[in-house]
Amino acid sequence: MIRKPVVIAGARPNFPKVAPVMHAFERCGIDAQLVHTGQHYDAAMSASFFDALDIPEPVANLEIGSGSHGEQTAGVMVAFEQWLDGHPEVDAVLVVGDVNSTVACGLVAAKAGIPLGHIEAGLRSFDRTMPEEINRVVVDSLATWLFTPSEDGDVNLSAEGVEPSRVFRVGNVMVDSLFRALPAAKQRPVLDEFGLTEGGFGLVTLHRPALVDDPMRLADMLATLCDVAERIPLAFPVHPRTRNMLEQLGVSLDGVDITLLDPQQYLDFLRLEASAAVVITDSGGVQEETTALGVPCLTVRENTERPITITLGTNVLVGFDHDRIVAAVDDALGQARTPAAVPLWDGRAAERIVQVLSGPLPSARFVPPSLDR
Repeated sequence: MIRKPVVIAGARPNFPKVAPVMHAFERCGIDAQLVHTGQHYDAAMSASFFDALDIPEPVANLEIGSGSHGEQTAGVMVAFEQWLDGHPEVDAVLVVGDVNSTVACGLVAAKAGIPLGHIEAGLRSFDRTMPEEINRVVVDSLATWLFTPSEDGDVNLSAEGVEPSRVFRVGNVMVDSLFRALPAAKQRPVLDEFGLTEGGFGLVTLHRPALVDDPMRLADMLATLCDVAERIPLAFPVHPRTRNMLEQLGVSLDGVDITLLDPQQYLDFLRLEASAAVVITDSGGVQEETTALGVPCLTVRENTERPITITLGTNVLVGFDHDRIVAAVDDALGQARTPAAVPLWDGRAAERIVQVLSGPLPSARFVPPSLDR
């Protein structure tokens, strides 16, 4: 049984994933510490996460900041290794998701011989051009405990030769946080602040490099959104990297029913998400949240590492094609909202994680994948 785990958060989307785990540790009397690598850091946004999710301030902020993938990963490794050297009591490291901090801290833990747990293990887009896919594969190969959110994660890990005793399907920690925060989110006045009506607008989030770092693709997507806005008003919280590209493109949305917003605090974003008639996104977490909420979701990507949101949820993969996106919006606007019943997405994933961590260490034996000869 572990007694002194450290939980890693590197980017804003990590906080809703670590929060329920920290709560579950506290309920079990386990003294877990939260370390923020500072991969993404905004004082106001971070404070809102701590308040909304009811988690304590991290015991350390490594203050890594932005940079290239190599700079960021190396910076986190050096800083986290130094922090671990000063905390010999740590007997487990837990990482979440697929950001650079996840793989960096996972490598440090593995090389230090500290048991490593990966929350959201087994997710695969099968697209190695995505930096996140590289991070997922590497961390899963190192982890002692692989906590999967759905059956497809188990299948992917089995195909890669992972010892079954290391794999634990626990459900979705993002959904844990959503269920906990939703009552408070529904009280937020954000709709009135931006002149939006319940079920009367679409919500847009775009941030992935494959879309926003390609000027022609981003310009085409904006043209598509302008056509969508003729059907329903759009609210668009703009990620900093997306805003930079919009400014470089010199885009004007005058006369178009698209409201550009600053990045929203967690509860305000949940309120927008739960109230939207349709969500257009390239985010992984939003695919999961909309599935839990029963909100139609259109994912503007060619692949997804969360296929369960398509097979059992409300998500449709639409790529970047104008006609396909517009047609999917028309279909979504005619749909009834039905929350999906994904197995184990019940708000208790973190409890299952802590229960597993309270038991013996699993085997680390590698099972080679079968080969057709």
